[in-house]
Amino acid sequence: MVMNPGKVSSQDSTESGDQDYQQLRNQLERAVRQICPHWLRDKAEDLVQVALIRVFEIRRKSEGDRNFSSSYLWRVAYSALIDEIRRLRRRKETDVPDEELEREALVQDPDPEAFVAGTQIGEGIQQCLQKLVVSRRMAMTLYLQGYSVPSAAEVLGFSAKKTENLVYRGLQQLRECLSKKGFKP
Repeated sequence: MVMNPGKVSSQDSTESGDQDYQQLRNQLERAVRQICPHWLRDKAEDLVQVALIRVFEIRRKSEGDRNFSSSYLWRVAYSALIDEIRRLRRRKETDVPDEELEREALVQDPDPEAFVAGTQIGEGIQQCLQKLVVSRRMAMTLYLQGYSVPSAAEVLGFSAKKTENLVYRGLQQLRECLSKKGFKP
């Protein structure tokens, strides 16, 4: 079979692609081995895979026309390692069993009358908030949740002065509404 020297058969391009892949993988493995701490050695293969994915994404975006230097591949491996370390060191959230929450609630609020009074005040606040104008209600809700006025302004996209006025007038209306319902400050 005679092949045209100007054309590459699909088998040749596949073999060339396999060689390129293997060479790239070997370079990344070397880089990971050099920088990986001993306590992460068992995740070295995962780090190589993450680095390969990043390189292939970049190659795909540049439509395959990009060659990578060894220093660039080292940086990719390094950033994959740093991301993995950050992921491992992130604090993990754990669920608190319902029994523990119930015990804490009993310890914190043993008086049933205080519990009922707190529930009634909460319901009264919610009813009074529903009567406020939407912008004032949003500002008040954030304020009651613990946001400072500047933080609430940033969240709402209002100026600090406008948010301050909304909160001030909202607190005034909330006091009046709660007083009408029989709650005194």
